[in-house]
Amino acid sequence: KSDGEKKEDQEGKSEDDATEQPQIEEKVEESGEKEPAAKANEVFPDGAQSELLKESNTENGSFPTQAAESKNEKEAQAASKSSGDEITYSWKLCNSSAVTDYIPCLDNEKAIKKLHSTKHYEHRERHCPAEPPTCLVPLPEGYKRPIEWPKSRDKVWYSNVPHTKLAEYKGHQNWVKVSGDHLLFPGGGTQFKNGALHYIDTIQQALPDIAWGKRSRVILDVGCGVASFGGYMFDRDVLTMSFAPKDEHEAQVQFALERGIPAISAVMGTKRLPYPSRVFDVIHCARCRVPWHIEGGKLLLELNRLLRPGGYFVWSATPVYQKLPEDVEIWNAMSSLTKSMCWKMVKKTKDTLNQVGMAIYQKPMDNNCYEKRSEDSPPLCKETDDADAAWNVPLQACIPKLPIGPSVRGSKWPEMWPQRLEKTPFWIDGSRVGVYGKPANEDFEADYAHWKRVVSKSYVNGMGIDWSKVRNVMDMRAVYGGFAAALRDQKVWVMNIVPIDSADTLPIVYERGLFGMYHDWCESFSTYPRTYDLLHADHLFSKLKKRSVFYCLGDFSFFILTRLKFAFIHCLENLKHQLSS
Repeated sequence: KSDGEKKEDQEGKSEDDATEQPQIEEKVEESGEKEPAAKANEVFPDGAQSELLKESNTENGSFPTQAAESKNEKEAQAASKSSGDEITYSWKLCNSSAVTDYIPCLDNEKAIKKLHSTKHYEHRERHCPAEPPTCLVPLPEGYKRPIEWPKSRDKVWYSNVPHTKLAEYKGHQNWVKVSGDHLLFPGGGTQFKNGALHYIDTIQQALPDIAWGKRSRVILDVGCGVASFGGYMFDRDVLTMSFAPKDEHEAQVQFALERGIPAISAVMGTKRLPYPSRVFDVIHCARCRVPWHIEGGKLLLELNRLLRPGGYFVWSATPVYQKLPEDVEIWNAMSSLTKSMCWKMVKKTKDTLNQVGMAIYQKPMDNNCYEKRSEDSPPLCKETDDADAAWNVPLQACIPKLPIGPSVRGSKWPEMWPQRLEKTPFWIDGSRVGVYGKPANEDFEADYAHWKRVVSKSYVNGMGIDWSKVRNVMDMRAVYGGFAAALRDQKVWVMNIVPIDSADTLPIVYERGLFGMYHDWCESFSTYPRTYDLLHADHLFSKLKKRSVFYCLGDFSFFILTRLKFAFIHCLENLKHQLSS
């Protein structure tokens, strides 16, 4: 609208919009009409239609924030061992050796050169510049609109990801091949040269209780390569969070994302991964070359933190099935470590077609085994340790005690998929306040109903979007994951982001059979440019109170202006004020 039209709208509005809101909701309910009380040609529902968006004064309800959790955890670990200037921006092309693939926090050469050690992959961890960059990343020469899913799983445009070293290095293992204008992905990998789907079914046959797409829905794939494992897991209705270091094998994560498969650039180094504790149903490692057994098993203990009680760790690596001296040494060390962690090896088998073996371990459901150990090694974590604190928190070589009590998260397995998507988690009840000020269980239900209505009435049918061209989606402020849940029937996957200064509701997202991670939106996100087809930002900028909206918007624009097809910024009550001030 023009400035004049906006002014007229503002003058015509009542100062008591907030008090009118319940009346509008009541009229909709009494009429029984499915259409919201808004103009017929209005795409986004008016803010007055839903009191859900009017958050309570407590802001986060009874949920803590990841920022507070991580700050307290870092302080606890440490105990046991001029603002106001006006900011202006000028936009230019980014001056970086990474050129078209520049990621500010992972390509911060200045910070990396100052590192005292790279022994623990410190150079692959995040080192964000003090001020977010205000430069634009150029497109690769000849860039084309990405191939649509599901064809993209098998081939992508070479010009979009013009890297060949991985094809040369891993071509014999069926990772990726170059063919004319395309890069082809036969669906293989180091441990499954004859195809990921056969490998996935071999795991199911070896351990029927793993029940892909029913009991096991959300998986973490460590050292994912080009993420063919996660890509073919979609055929079994399983969602896989894949990660690998940037440039360990050239462009592996970028290949995955271009294919339409979830993946992030991350490394198991000195810090916890940006996920809550006890959320992944299964963790998978196919020859990921991580030294699990060293330094007191610190890295494997991080996986233990992330694995749901009763969940499985699938380890497919040469020490499981080869008898070389180094492999035997690693196997013996892993056997000793997993036993001391109370992980039970429930299956050890060999795939005769791929000629590889796998060992499957199960995490205990209670603390009985820990209490019966003859030695406290690895030790149990201190009572002050917060296993959910994950943002820039140093790794520790200890075991968090498992939850006790029938109403505590992790004390029992979630509902089978897909029932878990819609059902309120058993540990969310009316005794705690939700994000929007209602009892938490009512909050959850209202949030889901709200997003089902908004998505069906607006995003899917009212915006002229061809959803067949949308595959990679990010919800930049996910709350309970209602937006992602409402998109279930679309052929998309959603990365649910819970900002570190928002209510820590990410465990609820995982309990629903969805996935996501923590992030600070005043820093760069750990992904390549040209990654997401659609960004959804509902009441995001109105929550950025520590710094000006433009300070954070600078880095956000870094991604919007590169590849993005659609960006939804659900208009906020505070945004107008922030922009004017």
